[in-house]
Parts: sequence; C-alpha cells; structure tokens
Amino acid sequence: MPSQANFALPQGFQLDQYRIERQLSLGGFSIVYLAHDEAGIPVAIKEYLPNSLALRKEGEIEPQVPDEHRAAFRYGMKCFFEEGRALAKLMHPNVVRVLNFFRANGTVYMVMQFERGRTLHDYIQRHRGELKELFIRAVFARMLNGLREVHAHKLLHLDIKPANIYLRADGTPVLLDFGAARQTLMVGQPVLKPMYTPGYAAPEQYDKRDQLGPWTDIYSVGASLYASVTGKAPPRADERSTKDTLQPVAKTHAEHYAPQLLELVDWCLKLDPLARPQSVYSLQKALIQRDTGAQPSARWFSDLGGRLKSFIGRN
Repeated sequence: MPSQANFALPQGFQLDQYRIERQLSLGGFSIVYLAHDEAGIPVAIKEYLPNSLALRKEGEIEPQVPDEHRAAFRYGMKCFFEEGRALAKLMHPNVVRVLNFFRANGTVYMVMQFERGRTLHDYIQRHRGELKELFIRAVFARMLNGLREVHAHKLLHLDIKPANIYLRADGTPVLLDFGAARQTLMVGQPVLKPMYTPGYAAPEQYDKRDQLGPWTDIYSVGASLYASVTGKAPPRADERSTKDTLQPVAKTHAEHYAPQLLELVDWCLKLDPLARPQSVYSLQKALIQRDTGAQPSARWFSDLGGRLKSFIGRN
C-alpha cells in the first residue's frame, strides 16, 4: 500500500470529551491536534494513523484499513496505547505530560498537556550557527533531567531531535513526541516502512535493534547538540556506517565553542554504541562542567526564560 496523506478530523469535531480546534502537525505515523476539554483548557491530541497502513478520505471519520494491513495496524495501535499508559506514569517538568488516552473511531488517541512556546528547531533556524554556549549547555542540561526520568522508567525516547525539544514560554525545555510505539511497531513487522529522522537516529536503529539502549538516545542528543552548534543535522548514521564523512566539531568549530563542549558532541556521535556515554547521568555531568570545572550559575538557569522571551514574542 503506497504512502498517502490522511485527512485530519474537521474543526469543531467532538472527540470524546474534547473539541477539535485545528491540526497542529501531520506526520507519517500520526496527526496532532489542538483541542479543548469541557472546561475550555487547551490540550494536544495525538491520533494514531500510520499512512502506510490506513487511509482516511476527506469527510470520513474512521480510517479504512485494507485486510492485508489489519494485523499490523492493530498491533501498532496496541503499542501506541501501551506507550500512552507508560508515559502517563511520568511526572516530570521536562517531559510532556500525558493526561489521557482512549480508543475511538477505530484508532487510538493520546491527550497531552498543550505547551506554549517554540521548538529548539525553530530557535536554531532563527539563530543558525550563533547559539551561545551557555544557552546550549543550560537547555540540554535541563532536558537531560527529563530523559533521565524516562530511562529510569525503563523507557527509551528514540526520536530525540530539535523539533521534539520544546522551549516553553518561560524558557524551560520539555521532551515531546516519543517514538517508542513507532519503533516497537517495526519489530516482527516487515510490512512497515521504518520511520527515522535522517541525521538524528543512531546507527543501531536501522539494523541492529538488539543493541538499543540509553546510548541510542544519547546519540540523538549528540546529533541535536551538533545541530545547535552547526545549524544543521549531521550526516545520516546509516550512510556514515558505509562512508563516514562527518567532520568532528572539535576541529570545525574550535574558534566558537569550548573544546570540552565540542569533544562531548563528538563523543555522543560515535558510531559504536559502546564508545558513547553509556548513561544520561555521565553525559549530563560532562555537559554542566566547563573547561575550568565550573558550572553554569543558578542565575543563568533561573533567567533562561527571560533570555528567550524576545524570540518567542516575535514568532
């Protein structure tokens, strides 16, 4: 079944106790909506709708799933539901809050707290190649607090990238859009086309899934750090495994950032999983220490929101 674009639910549609306001994003695996609950509180609702398996035409509500893809669709729906159940147990300020998850219209929905602000991807695009080192250290050190909580619950994110690191209006980062269900869906399901984010997925996500672990997310953190430094994603890991053209940022950007930070980025981007930091704690410890051994001041962290307000207000 060729991939196609699915139509979103219409504006004003009543979905369980939520009223759809508009579509926020459309991907190959899901559609995300802005909606409001019965009290008028805004929420983000993620709808399981892989376009390689199901099709919803204009004016329809329930997607059509061909018989040959029904088993894979149902299995993926189960994984998506279990992902919502697992994420709902996470209570951390740097991880998106899952409020509810339910079945309807022949698929599954995950209701999340709606966050106001901008993605790190947007920030990188606006300030390409000019992000301050303390800004990078502060954002990622806080984001890693959330990732440590994820790993503590025996979960992996598996889709960390600047577009999934959200900067709230107060400047604090929050991890969005876990790829766990999407990744789990690949196991034993050759009918599905893998969905990787080029440049940010670790090499073991392509063909060595038995090697997945915290170091897999750490590769993606390194790729996101690389993008913050250079303004673009590193080369795809599968291509690097064949012919590695990646230039170490410790050489290419030595005039702009501290050697310790650049060496940390290159460390995270090692193709060999065992050559990378093995835990978020070890990565975070290295990130908050500068060449002098000093750490970013508490004032910097507390004023992070103020440093971003002008950017958020203009966009």
